[in-house]
Amino acid sequence: MDEVIQVTQWLSSITPRKKAKLFFFTTHADAPSPMVGSNDVDTHEETQLPLATTVALHNFKNIDEFLKKKVNTFSCYNVIENEITKTDYEYLRFYSACKYLDVVPPFLDLEKISAIQNKFEMTDEERDYRLLLDSADLVLEKVCDSLKPAGVSQMWTALRKDRNLIRGVKTIDIIGFFVDPNPTGIKECLFFFIVRFLQKADKINRVNTNRLERLIAQCDESSSCEEGKTIDFIIDSLRFYPTELYPFGFCLIMCVIEGRDGAMQEIEKTMEISRHLGMTTHTEKNPTKETIELVKKELMKPKYQFYSSFTCWFMSHGDSNSMVLADGETIEREWFLTSFPDISTFQLKPKVFFMVSCRGANKFSLKGDEFEGQSATCDYYDIGSALIRNRMLDITDSVRDISYVQPMMDTLVAYSTILDHLSGRANTHGSIYVDRACVLMSENISGGRSLTEILEHLSQDLHEILQETMDEDRIVYKQACHYDSFFRNTLKLPYTRHPKEDVHSAPQ
Repeated sequence: MDEVIQVTQWLSSITPRKKAKLFFFTTHADAPSPMVGSNDVDTHEETQLPLATTVALHNFKNIDEFLKKKVNTFSCYNVIENEITKTDYEYLRFYSACKYLDVVPPFLDLEKISAIQNKFEMTDEERDYRLLLDSADLVLEKVCDSLKPAGVSQMWTALRKDRNLIRGVKTIDIIGFFVDPNPTGIKECLFFFIVRFLQKADKINRVNTNRLERLIAQCDESSSCEEGKTIDFIIDSLRFYPTELYPFGFCLIMCVIEGRDGAMQEIEKTMEISRHLGMTTHTEKNPTKETIELVKKELMKPKYQFYSSFTCWFMSHGDSNSMVLADGETIEREWFLTSFPDISTFQLKPKVFFMVSCRGANKFSLKGDEFEGQSATCDYYDIGSALIRNRMLDITDSVRDISYVQPMMDTLVAYSTILDHLSGRANTHGSIYVDRACVLMSENISGGRSLTEILEHLSQDLHEILQETMDEDRIVYKQACHYDSFFRNTLKLPYTRHPKEDVHSAPQ
């Protein structure tokens, strides 16, 4: 059959709503740029003009043309060995979006997709199409689905009132002030236009969504939300780190085995819980400084930008400032923690570090005399809410910026013990902290709790456990864990396990 006819038949089989979503997922806002083969011809127009004209004319002609052009580009594309191009990214995004929406063109060349995945050095596990979907876009899709056409129309009205933001933007004028979002697919096109416009204007990204939240907050709940949804529910969904679908993220497990009883148990437990959470896992036994440098280099490869989060378990002996490696050398804990968050592939994504090692030799011994005379005092000030509001700064959009991010942002570091203290372990089971952390994460997975909630529960659970030193003194003591958080959003663990698909070299 003629290819033109095939493409026409394929487009005619897709509903307007799915066309809008396919366009949205395909024009991913954070696609790498500049890339090999990228001419960067007015990307703003390319991603927003088809949406604007579709909303204005109630006609999907321009979106159809855009999708036809993509298909034709992929049809003529010759996969270049080794060199990763912008088209490679676009091809993978397009394929994953089609697969997610169940509209894969029957004529799409899956051999090319496999060849591109080879260039990214993807394992069989990483060839699951869900890895290639952008979690932030999936969250925004759910927000759109939670709003009625009237709600999106109200968001548009609120946006149009911000003259400083929309001044001189041609696509805004194309749509006009009053919009009828009721025809099928138009609500989606208008919502996705608003989102992409705010992203291109550097007003929102996958972490900072305040500007979008403010538009949603101006909607009338009774007329704007789908049944069972509320404005608060929709806004809250934007305040979590986007980690939709499988995999939940990439997990790196580093464990020094030499001289650490129960270390293999630690590895087994952390591997089990990471896989239970739906994470792709890599383990390094007996790491050295050279191992760490090689891992950091590996994580800079392009394929890791598809992951939604990064988790690292580092288990070894240590003292207040450093950790002992397998070859007896030490590394500064601070150096380790500051070198990983700066990796560009995980920028604006949650990064969690579980640091399991002693941080000194002190023990919180259970001797009654030590608690005598202890007290805590606190001064309280009665400050009325009105007084607080009157003294607050008026922070305008002109002094806000989301473009530049301090490297440690979106990072959480969980320590198995407090500074200068021991981190307890059992002869056969290894670290007690690792054991309890894995148990609580496993128990709480069905509740979909946030990571910080679980860490707070872990702090309580661990501090209830009586431990005993293994030396001749046999001192009974308690261990206190804690975490330092630079998170800007909430990281929720998955509600349910996402089963891995049976994927091989060529996508099915």
